Amino acid sequence: MKVADFGAGSGAYTLAIAGALEGYGRIYAIDVQRDLLRRIANEAARKELNNVEVVWADLEKRGATKLADDALDLVLISNLLFQVENKKNVLSESFRVLHPGGRLTIIDWQESFGGMGPQKGDVVTKERALTLAKEVGYELQREFLAGAHHYGLIFRRPLAVTKV
Repeated sequence: MKVADFGAGSGAYTLAIAGALEGYGRIYAIDVQRDLLRRIANEAARKELNNVEVVWADLEKRGATKLADDALDLVLISNLLFQVENKKNVLSESFRVLHPGGRLTIIDWQESFGGMGPQKGDVVTKERALTLAKEVGYELQREFLAGAHHYGLIFRRPLAVTKV
């Protein structure tokens, strides 16, 4: 399995996924913060997780990941959409790198919660995430519980794109 963690941050998801893959497949930790990527690389090496690759990229720019088209099985976008200006480009990049039938998982804040999480004006509601993903071409597969303060959505890149 090939997975990308868009906006990997501290690497918590990256390292958990790498461990779950048990040395098989590949997990790409992608972030714009080089110091966080160094920490992820160091922690992966310490844990002997040889299936982790760190990638510096501005996810708001199409093609910035330098990953091949249709290359991945899963993209995870967690707690990132509220931080970026061009959300649609981030989703478009995920669509580009996923193979047809590949999955996108979005986890983000439901609201601001009085200082915990993003500022109120930065929150990307579940409805907005659904709209953006559909505009890019994704199909919603299901919603899931992602904790008390977050929503979780799983999308699928269609097997074939039909022109209207």
